[in-house]
Amino acid sequence: MTIHPIFEAHDKECQIYQLSNGIRIVHKQVLHTKIAHCGFVLDVGSRDELPLQQGLAHFWEHMAFKGTNKRKAFHIINRLETVGGELNAYTTKEKICFYASVLTPHFEKAVELLKDITFDSIFPENQIERERNVILEEMAMYQDSPDDALQDEFDAQIFQNHSLGNNILGTTESVESFDRQHFHQFIQENVDTHRIVFASLSQLPFEQVIKKVEKYLAPIPEKRSHKKRITFESYQPQIVEKGYHTKQAYCAIGRTAYSLYDEKRLAFVLLINILGGPGMNSRLNLQLREKHGWVYAVEASYTPFVDTGLLAIYFNTERKHLNKSLNAVMKEMQLLQEQPLGTTQLHQAKEQLMGQLAMAEENHLNFMLMMAKSVLDLGRVTALEAIFEEIKLLEQDKIQQVAQEIFDPAQMSKLIYLPE
Repeated sequence: MTIHPIFEAHDKECQIYQLSNGIRIVHKQVLHTKIAHCGFVLDVGSRDELPLQQGLAHFWEHMAFKGTNKRKAFHIINRLETVGGELNAYTTKEKICFYASVLTPHFEKAVELLKDITFDSIFPENQIERERNVILEEMAMYQDSPDDALQDEFDAQIFQNHSLGNNILGTTESVESFDRQHFHQFIQENVDTHRIVFASLSQLPFEQVIKKVEKYLAPIPEKRSHKKRITFESYQPQIVEKGYHTKQAYCAIGRTAYSLYDEKRLAFVLLINILGGPGMNSRLNLQLREKHGWVYAVEASYTPFVDTGLLAIYFNTERKHLNKSLNAVMKEMQLLQEQPLGTTQLHQAKEQLMGQLAMAEENHLNFMLMMAKSVLDLGRVTALEAIFEEIKLLEQDKIQQVAQEIFDPAQMSKLIYLPE
């Protein structure tokens, strides 16, 4: 049997096929690996919850492992563990993912189990009660961590009165209110088979993957959802200080940024990497840690969504160093606005980003998940070489223009936890 890809992936090593029910399959063959990574990514997340549904997407992710029409929770857990495999899931603002990693001979077993927990969960009432307590403990754990609490509260501050600002875990009141009907209603309202991708990466050829996967996914009925996401358009900068049970001051600085589809997104990725990326040579790390020793760690991150994005800078420091650290962060952003990057600086920044992207692609599990998200959001998987070419074409004036747009101090929000 010869399977021809329906879509042309920009990355020639990734092949995409669509079933008649709308579910897309994307596969990359890697001959030198003995592990098969695969999973479903659904274009549904916490931002799709109504006010009384806060935390329901994450709760569904937990409940998928608690029973299906053919398996109890123990059998789900044991199915891949006994052959050395791993089964996992996660929820974000815009995605739910169920995925597995197994030795290649057990690939079909993983596909069947993933299909079972994704589409045939029955949400047993006794398991709902049990898992409700687990999630409430998870919420308490995050609240006890100032780093996690700060990030969640900063999201709410930036995306005020919008579902993007809601805590993915939900609220105590909402989590305590859910029953089986809530899960079925949420799935009915939000799941669309045309917004589901099954991704795989293994040594198996594309035709063999399609044959194994189609056996389990083709019988799934086509389903359409006409629910539209509410775009976020009402950002207002705010500065908030509050006491917290910590010994250090914790700080978040940021604002809204470019969406997934904005042409300036890649320039901003490069800029954020220069400012506070994972490299020890980031400007914020050199200034706050290496030069002054005010912080143990500082990071700048950029999270794009389909309609907006988030710039966030996080650090914690002794109370006496807080104002100096804040001023240093603002100064570094100002320098990027005012001083163009030199030719050598820009070349080195591009080389660093390309090296980081290449190393990230070596992680096969992460690459499999990236393929699925890329097909969902962009309809394609872009080859690394094509991304490199885009990076090489970035010009200094465009990067400075992005810095001037986003690093405007008047548009920056701050959230500061002061030691009580």
